[in-house]
Amino acid sequence: MLARTDLASWMTPVDRDILELLWNEAGQELVLTPGLIAENTDWKRQTVREHISLLLEYDLVEYHDESRAIYRLSKKGRQYLAGDLDAEELENDEDS
Repeated sequence: MLARTDLASWMTPVDRDILELLWNEAGQELVLTPGLIAENTDWKRQTVREHISLLLEYDLVEYHDESRAIYRLSKKGRQYLAGDLDAEELENDEDS
């Protein structure tokens, strides 16, 4: 079972919801567009797009298919959700 991880200061519940949806605890990790993420959460598509961009900057998600704007969790995103990477460590990644 996925443990609830602390949020970095730059994160909001939107970011956690996006990451947890891509993680797909019920089975295999998902690859999704911002529109599909919005359809499966309580967030609007524009909000998801803005947060996906931020998650990309922090290397928590990556493109599965950039030309079609399909995203997946990155290795770092998986480490964060698994509790192997603290929110504090994400604070230091601002310039990466």
